[in-house]
Amino acid sequence: MGKPTGFLEIARQDRTYAPAADRVLHYKEFVNPLPETELRDQAARCMDCGIPFCHKGCPVNNQIPDWNDLVFNEDWQAALENLHSTNNFPEFTGRICPAPCEEACTLNLEDIPVTIKTIECAIIDHAWEQGWITPQIADHRTGKRIAIVGSGPAGMAAAQQLARVGHEVHLYEKNAKIGGLLRYGIPDFKLEKHHIDRRVEQMQAEGVILHTNTTIGRDRTATELLDEYDAILLTGGAEKPNDFLANAPGRELGGIHFAMDFLTQQNRRNSQEPLGDVEEISAKGKHVVVIGGGDTGSDCIGTSFRQGAISVTQLEIMPRPPEHPDKLLTWPHWPLKLRTSSSQEEGAKREFSISTTAFEGENGVVKKLKFVRVDEKLKPIPGTEGELKADLVLFATGFSGPVETGMLEQFGVTVDRALVGRGIKANDEDYLSDHPSGKVFAAGDMRRGQSLVVWAIREGRQAAHAVDKFLMGTSQLPR
Repeated sequence: MGKPTGFLEIARQDRTYAPAADRVLHYKEFVNPLPETELRDQAARCMDCGIPFCHKGCPVNNQIPDWNDLVFNEDWQAALENLHSTNNFPEFTGRICPAPCEEACTLNLEDIPVTIKTIECAIIDHAWEQGWITPQIADHRTGKRIAIVGSGPAGMAAAQQLARVGHEVHLYEKNAKIGGLLRYGIPDFKLEKHHIDRRVEQMQAEGVILHTNTTIGRDRTATELLDEYDAILLTGGAEKPNDFLANAPGRELGGIHFAMDFLTQQNRRNSQEPLGDVEEISAKGKHVVVIGGGDTGSDCIGTSFRQGAISVTQLEIMPRPPEHPDKLLTWPHWPLKLRTSSSQEEGAKREFSISTTAFEGENGVVKKLKFVRVDEKLKPIPGTEGELKADLVLFATGFSGPVETGMLEQFGVTVDRALVGRGIKANDEDYLSDHPSGKVFAAGDMRRGQSLVVWAIREGRQAAHAVDKFLMGTSQLPR
């Protein structure tokens, strides 16, 4: 490494946030980047580890020590080339990835990991500012035609990789714009959508042909795609929401919604897209209760405050996790620990070990949420019943797998319900489904179930390698 003693001499310093009172007034990103001199110092903290466990923590296998060293030596262009060799979209992961690489960092044994995510984001942002990122246009055409259905991070990564080796790639998206839940599910204050737009422009220049407002299974049939393309890759995500409270009294009341319906509407407002023929959802002037303690729940909190909620309470059925896990038991794996998001810091009340039991309303609209506290085995504790004001209830309780009607019915591929998250039956070597044509692949959340953006990018890249090898007999694309 450029400075082998850096981790002993330089303290960890990460990006800061704009004050909560200011940032809740808008939907823009609010992270304050580090100056280049400080980034160089932070890169110098990367240890000369015998085994870089950050590699194992990163799903796309970023060569983290290498580009830390390059940043320390101020070779930003080489750092960009190294970063792009494993990740098509570092500006996405540098903003919204939970950074399992930092949990796996050797310095995290002392709770002071290298600021990997911050350095990654700085490399790619610097590259865009300098104009270093340009289309990589294939120098030959293979004559092979590929359809990719679903334009989230898995579909985008696969499309870009396959276009760069000369295939004719058609990317299908049911919404008006490319990006999937990356665009419609993640709030702008975490990822402004111009980051997606410029990647889409790059992909189009590289030859990717876009088909928006096109739902496969309705606007185009599976049979048509099978007839027209040499290979088909399904990357439509896992959009079927869990409804653990389907049978709870009062579940039918108005004002109770799935989180993604709420988040998608606000993203459409921000981009001046029409909401369509749907019930408008707003937190303005309301007491909001978010059920579910994960990232989607946090996104609902931040969006609710920006819409003008009176109060936001987040309920989690699991016990409150420890603030400091036993590193000798958990490291370098992703630990169960208390994490506080920027949205939660904006004023939400968090409650753990609470199970929702019922809803009560007036004039058909929810007004109260009934609950009971539970023990470590999630069993109700008698005498702990209570209620909360609730004018708007948002279910952020995850997804149960891909939507199985429509497109998947037409293709007739098997959905493996034995998986924790459920997904199309296909392995992570060849990514082939069991479709009898032998040319239908699946990747991303649609294959592995609900997961992270960084996992989707990994699967898209690996599936691109598999599709290219299937079509050409061999592939130069990385896995």
